[in-house]
Amino acid sequence: MSTQKVIVIPDGKICDYIDGKFRNDTPEEYVRQTIEKRLVNEHKYLPGQIAIEFTLQVGSNKPRADIVIWEKDAEEQTQGTIKLIIECKKETVDARNAKDGLAQLQSYMSVCPNCEWGMWTNSIQKYVFRKYVDANGNIQFMEYNDIPSADGNLDDVNRPSRTSLRNASDDNLLFVFKTCHNHIYVNDGMQKQPAFFELLKVIFCKIEDERNIPNPLEFYTTSEERSNPDGQLTVRKRISKIFERVKKRHGKIFDANDEIKLSPRSLAYIVSELQRYSLLNTNIDIKGKAYEEIVGANLRGDRGEFFTPRNVMKMVVEMINPRMDEKVLDSSCGTGGFLVTAMTHVISQLENEFSAALGVKRADWDSDTIRTFQDRISEMAASNYYGFDINPDLVKATKMNMVMNNDGSGNILQTNSLLPPHEWADEFKARLADALHVKKSEIRNHTSIAYFDVIVTNPPFGSKIPIKDKNILEQFQLAHIWENDKKTGVWKMTPRLQSSVPPEILFIERCTQLLVPGGRMGIVLPDSILGAPGLEYIREWMIKNHRIIASIDLHADTFQPRNGTQTSVLILQKKTEQQILSEETSGQMADYNIFMAMVEKVGHDKRGNPMFKRDNEGNEVLVPDTNSVLVLSETGEGERTVSHQQKRKVEDDQTPDVPAIFADWKIQEGLAW
Repeated sequence: MSTQKVIVIPDGKICDYIDGKFRNDTPEEYVRQTIEKRLVNEHKYLPGQIAIEFTLQVGSNKPRADIVIWEKDAEEQTQGTIKLIIECKKETVDARNAKDGLAQLQSYMSVCPNCEWGMWTNSIQKYVFRKYVDANGNIQFMEYNDIPSADGNLDDVNRPSRTSLRNASDDNLLFVFKTCHNHIYVNDGMQKQPAFFELLKVIFCKIEDERNIPNPLEFYTTSEERSNPDGQLTVRKRISKIFERVKKRHGKIFDANDEIKLSPRSLAYIVSELQRYSLLNTNIDIKGKAYEEIVGANLRGDRGEFFTPRNVMKMVVEMINPRMDEKVLDSSCGTGGFLVTAMTHVISQLENEFSAALGVKRADWDSDTIRTFQDRISEMAASNYYGFDINPDLVKATKMNMVMNNDGSGNILQTNSLLPPHEWADEFKARLADALHVKKSEIRNHTSIAYFDVIVTNPPFGSKIPIKDKNILEQFQLAHIWENDKKTGVWKMTPRLQSSVPPEILFIERCTQLLVPGGRMGIVLPDSILGAPGLEYIREWMIKNHRIIASIDLHADTFQPRNGTQTSVLILQKKTEQQILSEETSGQMADYNIFMAMVEKVGHDKRGNPMFKRDNEGNEVLVPDTNSVLVLSETGEGERTVSHQQKRKVEDDQTPDVPAIFADWKIQEGLAW
C-alpha cells in the first residue's frame, strides 16, 4: 500500500469515518462514529452507499438525517430512493423525547417512500423499525431485532448461523452491554448490581451456545417472537435450556438452583442485542474494554478498588513476561484484568509454538488442532492461573472475564489474602491445595505459602481502610515499628507492632511470601512508599529481600477520573535465602543496575477523556487505520474488490513503548526471563 501522508485535525474536531469531513467532537458524534464503523465493518455497507447529514424535505422543513443508506446499485441517491435512516443521539436524550426521539425518526421514514428501515440509538437505548403499509393504507412500524446487513438477508437478523456471526468493532460491544444493562435496570426494576449479574448469566448462555459446535445456534430470538408475549416465553424456554448446560459446566460460578430472573420481555430484548456477535472471536481488547467498563460502573466497591487501566496492565505483563509453565497470581484480582492480560500473553506464545511446529498459520489450523489448542489453554488455566479477592461479586466477575476471553475460569477464589493462612476458610484452602497439587495441611502459615512464580497485582490502597487486626499484623515484619540507628543510619525492626497499617504495605510483604525464591512480581504502589522519608524502612526491607528490577513512574492522571493518587509500578525479583544470608554475612549488598522510566502520557486526561497525539502546531494527527480496511468482493463480470482505507487518531500513550526498551535493557543486564 502506498504511504499516506498524515492529516492534521483542528482542535475540537474529529474526522468522519465515512466521508472524511471534520465535524465537532460531541457526545452525539461519538455515537454516530461508532455506528458508522459498525455499518462498514460489521454490516459490510460500502462507504459510497452511505451519506452523513443528508437534507430531507419534510413539509416546509429541511431537517438533516444523521445517516442515510441506499441500495448498492441505486441509480440515483435521492430522498426517494433512501432505503435506511439512522438517528444518533447523546446518552441524555430519551427515546420518548417528542422532538428528538422515535417520533422524529418515524416522520423521516414516512417522507421517504422507499425507506423500509430505521434505527434510533443513544448508546444506551436502541430501536429498529421496519415500515409497512396496513390493509387500510396507513403507514405502520414494526419493531425488529436489527437492521439488515448489506446483503439484505433477513434470516440472519432473526436467526444467525455460525457463519453469519460478526466480530464486534470499536465500542459497539460496549454499546450493546450498556444498552442491555440499562434495559434491565429500567424495565425490570432491579438495582444496578443484580441487573449486572442477570446480564452476565445471559452472556454465559451466549458463549455456551457458540461453543456447542457443530449444533445449530439456539441463542436467538426472531423479531416476531420478541414483539409478542407468547414468543417471549418461547425465547425464555430456549435460553433456560442453555442455562442448564451453563450451570453444569460452571458449577463453581452458579448454584444448581440458579435461574435467569429477567422478565421474558427483557430476556428476548437482550438476546436480540447479543445474538449477532461472536463473543468468542471478538478481539480481546474490544471485549476487555467493554466488560471492564461495565463491571467498573456496577461493582466498584468502597475498599480502595481502583481498577488498573488496560494499557498499564499490558505494559506490566509484557515487562514481567510470564511463561507457559509458570504459576501466575493476582492476590487482589478485581475484575481479573491482570490475569486475562497475562493469560493472553502466554496464549500468543503457545499459538506461535503450535504454528511453528505445524508450519501453518492459526487461520489455517484444522478443527483437531483448534480443539487440542483449546484443551491446552483450559489445562493451563486450571493449573497455572490464580486470582484472590475479598469481594465475592468481583470473584464472579473475574471468572466470567476469564471464561469470555480464554475459555478457562482458572482458580479464582474468594478470600481475604491478608488473613493468616490457618484462618483461611477450609473450602478455600482445599481448592487451592487441589489446584497446586499439595496437601491442604501444608498450607499452615505465612512462611509456607511460596507457590507462585509470577505475581501481577494492584493492591487496594488508602489510609481510609487501614488494617488494625493484631492477628493479621503479627505475620508481617512491615507491620512492626522500625527505628533508625542514628549512628549507622540503618533501620532496625522492634518487637512492637504498629496500631494500624495501610493495606498496600502489607500486600508488598504478602506477595513476597507468596512468591517462590527467584519469583518476580509487578506491583502498582502509591509513590509515598517510594519517597516518603518516614517510610524508608519499607524501602530498606524491599532492597534486602528483593532485587529491584525496575521502577516505572506513572503520570498523575493514570487512575483518573476516580483517583488522583500518584503511583509507580515496581518490578521485583525475590532473593533466595542463600542470597540474603551471604549479603548479611559479608555486609555487602550486590551491586546492580535498576531500570527506571517515567510515563508522562497515558492516553487520557484527568477527566478520563482520551488524548491524542498532536503535531508541532498542537493539532491532532490522523494516520491510516490498518484495522479498518474494508475489502469486499462483488460478483458480476469476474470479481471486483473494493477497498476503503479509513483514518484514525493516535492515542498519546507511552506505555506501549516501555516493554521494548526494557527488553533490550534486560539482555544487557543478563536477565534470562
